[in-house]
Amino acid sequence: MRIGEIAALVGVTPRAVRHYHHLGLLPEPVRRSNGYREYSIREAVLLARIRRLTELGLGLDEVRDVLADDEARELVEVLEELDEDLGRQEAVIRERRARLATLLAEARAGRLAAEGPVSPEFTRLLAGLGEVPDSPMAVQDREHLAFLDAVVPEEKRGSLMATLHGMREHAGEVYGLLDSLADEEPDDPRVARAAAALAALLPDHLAVHFPDKGSGGLADAIFADLAPAQSAAVRRAMELVAERQEGPS
Repeated sequence: MRIGEIAALVGVTPRAVRHYHHLGLLPEPVRRSNGYREYSIREAVLLARIRRLTELGLGLDEVRDVLADDEARELVEVLEELDEDLGRQEAVIRERRARLATLLAEARAGRLAAEGPVSPEFTRLLAGLGEVPDSPMAVQDREHLAFLDAVVPEEKRGSLMATLHGMREHAGEVYGLLDSLADEEPDDPRVARAAAALAALLPDHLAVHFPDKGSGGLADAIFADLAPAQSAAVRRAMELVAERQEGPS
């Protein structure tokens, strides 16, 4: 058989056959006097085995290990590893499909966030927010929430979103106060009023979730997005929450 014939017989491409030769998986057959390869049934059987192993999901290095073991003990071990790996992949796929089902339900109900896809916790938080108020700070706050949803570790995200959920419906006044500080300096007297209003809205344990400014990463990214006076107000609000937690000295 010529290379095209054995490839068609086994169900692979001539290019694949040449690749297997190059990798040493399939020995080069005897060549005729005209230089063409002459394949026998023995090469066809071996090529078919390579094809079956790759269809099972084995990499070519693993196929080489299997073929090198005449007693097929290595084959059992590799197939067991492959089965375990497929089991892990199935678990991941099931989790992703469950997540997709939630997103599809939200989309079909017209409740999928513009920031989506987002976590189920953030989806529930947005559902409680209702329409975004006509406030630049409200829009910016929603962007910050989407950012937190993307970067906060999963084990902390649920607690954080649950903490934020109860405070959003009364945020209108605070948004207005922070909007008024957009073009002001940190020493503006309205900073204290905005900080007090925000602190009154924040749950006591929110400070646990919020990193210090200057610690790098998350906090710095959020504060950098605020105007100087707004940043000062938010920072002071967090300090007031911390002082409230400590109680009277």
